[in-house]
Amino acid sequence: MDESKGKSSTKAKNKYNAKAYDSLRIIVKKGEKDVISQHAKDRNESINGFVNRAIEETIQRDKDGE
Repeated sequence: MDESKGKSSTKAKNKYNAKAYDSLRIIVKKGEKDVISQHAKDRNESINGFVNRAIEETIQRDKDGE
């Protein structure tokens, strides 16, 4: 792959991601990342997919409990 092509495609992806997505950084205790990663893998999800699902389900559960 041409080096300049790789850089331009990465630049395009980064530009799209910045426009289309918000980003969160979470911090967990040592060892928790492995637990989260395994849990997601066991359910055929990415860590990101699992975290998004957990957030959505918790928000819905909280709304239902109001």
